[in-house]
Order: sequence, then structure tokens, then C-alpha cells
Amino acid sequence: MGLHKIIKIIALILALAGIVFAAMLASGNEGQISNMLVVAYVILALVLVFVLFFTLKNLITHPDALKSTLMGVGAFAAVALICYFVLANGVETPLRDGKMLSATGSKLVGAGLYMFYALALIASGTMLLSGIKKMMK
Repeated sequence: MGLHKIIKIIALILALAGIVFAAMLASGNEGQISNMLVVAYVILALVLVFVLFFTLKNLITHPDALKSTLMGVGAFAAVALICYFVLANGVETPLRDGKMLSATGSKLVGAGLYMFYALALIASGTMLLSGIKKMMK
């Protein structure tokens, strides 16, 4: 029995279980929410395991894909490091509930915002450059 057939059978069983629990939930039996969540968590776990497995399998069997992935991860890490160490400032900040946000927490929040802006700018610039190149041809 092939892996594809096994996955289809598991998907069918989980889909049927989800339909049964959804019908019980719709009939007013709120005690089935925990069962529905278990089915959802099992499906999520299976999806994550298969995505990781096939991604790693693809990276191992195709060296060009591995090189491209490592370059992308390295560029992302470089942007993260620049945003954290160069751009972000850490200042202790009082919160509304009376607690204090530490300087490190403040620096992480600032770095996350700077990183969002930098990545949005890079993505917009890439799309703009791609559009201009397409129009020039």
C-alpha cells in the first residue's frame, strides 16, 4: 500500500470524524467542542509533519533548492540582526495594567516593527522593479 493511499484513508477518517462532531455540535451538544478541537489538532499536527518531511526531503534531494533556501534564510537573518542591533532602541516602558515592559522587550518590539517596515519596503521595491522590467521588454 502506497503512502498516498494511506494518507487518503487517514484524511477520509478524520474528515468523517469532523463531520460527525460538527453535526453533534450543531444539534446543541456543546460537550463535543473538545472532541472537535482534538480532531483539528490532529489534522494540524499531521499537516505540519508532512510539510516538514517533504520540505526536508526536497531540500536534501535538490542541492540548488537547498542553496537558494539558505540564501533566503541568511538574508532574512541579516535583516533581523540589522533591525535589532542597529535600528531598535530599548527603553523601559510602563504598561496600562501597571506592569513594566523591559528594555529588552521594548527593543524586540521595535526590532519587529523595523523588520516589518524593511521587509515591506523590500517586497514593494522588488514588485516595482519586476513590473518595470516587464514593461521594458
